[in-house]
Amino acid sequence: MKLWFKKISIVMITFITLGMFIPPTYLDTNADGAKGLDDSDSDPDLSSVSDGEGDLDDLELNEDDLTIDDDLTDGESLDEVIERITEEAREHTLKKLGPKIARQVEDDVLSAILPNIEEVLNTLVEQAGDSSYQNFVVAEEPSGGYGERIFNIHDSEANEDVAKFHVRRDNRPKNGYWFNFHYHLSSDGFEEHHELGEVYWDKNTPPKWMS
Repeated sequence: MKLWFKKISIVMITFITLGMFIPPTYLDTNADGAKGLDDSDSDPDLSSVSDGEGDLDDLELNEDDLTIDDDLTDGESLDEVIERITEEAREHTLKKLGPKIARQVEDDVLSAILPNIEEVLNTLVEQAGDSSYQNFVVAEEPSGGYGERIFNIHDSEANEDVAKFHVRRDNRPKNGYWFNFHYHLSSDGFEEHHELGEVYWDKNTPPKWMS
C-alpha cells in the first residue's frame, strides 16, 4: 500500500513539475515574435503603405478641387459679360473726364450719358450671337489732352474692334462749350456718328481731358 501510494505521489510531482516548466527554446520563440511585432510598427515599408493611403486621400481631394476649378473657368454668361464691360466702361468714362472736369459735370454724365452707353453695350453683346460675346473686352486707355477716345469694345478672338466710344468738345457761339458723347461701329467702317447725348460745360474753355 505504501509503495503504491509512493509511486502515485512521484507521478503527480513529475506531472506538476513538467506543467510548470517552460523550455528555453519556447521563450526565445515568443521573444522573437514579440520583437517582430515591434519592428513591424517601425518598418519603413509598412509606414510607406500607410502614408500611401493618406496620399490617395489627398489625391482624391485635389481631383475634386480640379473639378470645381473647371466649373469656375467655364465661359461667362451673357449677363456676366454685360456687367463686366459696363463696369469697365464706367471706370474709363470717369477716368476720361479727369478730376477737374468731373467736379463740375460728373453727375450729369452718370445720369444722362452712362445709361445710354450701357444700353448700347447690352445691344452689342446680345447681337454678337453664340458665345462670341465672351471675347468682348474694354480696350484702349482714354486719350488725354484734346483726344476724343474714351474706350473701345474689342473682340479678343477675332482681334478686331467692334465699337469705339468717343467724346467731342463743341464750342457753340453764345451757347458755350458742350461735351458731345457718341460712338462708332465696325459695321459701317466707324464712319457714322451714333449719338449718346450731350452735357453742358460752361462758356469758359474746359480743361484738358484727364487733368
